[in-house]
Amino acid sequence: MNNETQSKMEKIVSLCKRRGFIFPGSEIYGGLAGTFDYGPLGVTLKKNIQNTWWKHFVTDRDDMYGIDADILMNPRAWEASGHVSGFSDPLVECPKCHRRFRADHVEKKDGVQHCPEDNTVLSEPRQFNMMFKTNIGATEDPNSISYLRPETAGGMFVNFKNVVDSIHPKMPFGLAQIGKAFRNEIAPRDFVFRLREMEQMEIEYFCHESKWEETFEELRKEFKKWMLSIGLNEKFIHEVEIGDGDRAHYSKRTIDFEFDFPIGQKELAGLAYRTDFDLKQHSEFSKVDLSYFDEETKERYIPHCIEPSIGVERTILAVLTSAYKEEVVGDETRTVLSFSPSIAPIQVAVLPLSKKDELSGPAKDITKRLSKIARVQYDETQSIGKRYRRQDEIGTPYCVTVDFDTLDDLAVTVRDRDTMNQDRIKIDELEAYISKKLGL
Repeated sequence: MNNETQSKMEKIVSLCKRRGFIFPGSEIYGGLAGTFDYGPLGVTLKKNIQNTWWKHFVTDRDDMYGIDADILMNPRAWEASGHVSGFSDPLVECPKCHRRFRADHVEKKDGVQHCPEDNTVLSEPRQFNMMFKTNIGATEDPNSISYLRPETAGGMFVNFKNVVDSIHPKMPFGLAQIGKAFRNEIAPRDFVFRLREMEQMEIEYFCHESKWEETFEELRKEFKKWMLSIGLNEKFIHEVEIGDGDRAHYSKRTIDFEFDFPIGQKELAGLAYRTDFDLKQHSEFSKVDLSYFDEETKERYIPHCIEPSIGVERTILAVLTSAYKEEVVGDETRTVLSFSPSIAPIQVAVLPLSKKDELSGPAKDITKRLSKIARVQYDETQSIGKRYRRQDEIGTPYCVTVDFDTLDDLAVTVRDRDTMNQDRIKIDELEAYISKKLGL
């Protein structure tokens, strides 16, 4: 990471805490590595991103069905998926300070890995299973062991038969889920990029084997379209074809969507052709038939699966990276988060020029009216210039200023965040004007 990108990351982290987007987890107790909490603006940003994803891939389609599987599952499900035996990272340990690191994150010097803290030669790598293990019930023995799910996909495969039997979807169709996943990362780092607790937005799209290539391509295009719709910089997105030796064992084709984060070009999302591996595995381990009978062709088969998967937190970091800007205006620098209006926590700020009732009254009435169509914040503290800068910094696309001329001309000034242009708009026309600007 060069100084410029490191500085950008530090500025994003600082802004997120200062403005109520993201806080370090358990901060008053010294923190807990790999955990972060979302503040008032951050949780709204997260929900907005999730809502656009759900609308794009579920609500606006007639071949996609939502599901919300439990975090805890029968441990046999994780044996079937291969997570119990194979969900691991290489771990190395310092014999002096006992710090542990991921082996692939520590560079070698003359063929040997040294501790980044005290330069001691590290141990030989060993595999470390990243699933969080827990016990269910009052006793703790091998029969009570369960796991916090390391991905949301498992619950969709396990419920495949329930969905088919209950709503009888026609092939092809997809199951979609947004939910928590947990990974006992050896070395969580880089803000919200690598965490121990995260949320995933995943789809398991089932089709006939003969249709997998066209299905893969259609989902690839839709995935990219959605990324651009939430404001990700297209120049920062790279589609990387994963080679035979680097793909997951169940995958026949995988594309990683990598993104130019401040920490470098890293994986943001994945699109994998999982073949019929998962349903076959769960059929074998559960002894339940997970095949699909096509009423039109009279064919019975195990469906193949295409999986688009993206992490919520990495998406948030990508959005922040794309949106963060610093501009020199006059003799000062203004910081701007140029969020897409669809995901901005606040879409419109209403700013009375004075706290006096003669202006605050009409301003509150405007706030109430606009709140029916947009996410609105009423802000009357500090000078109007400072309020503009504050709204720029939290990514508010439009500010509506109520001034003393409003009392005479029944109009307000609407300021555009990105251009800083100002338009004088009649109050009676304001809702239509804002609706058009927000693309509602």
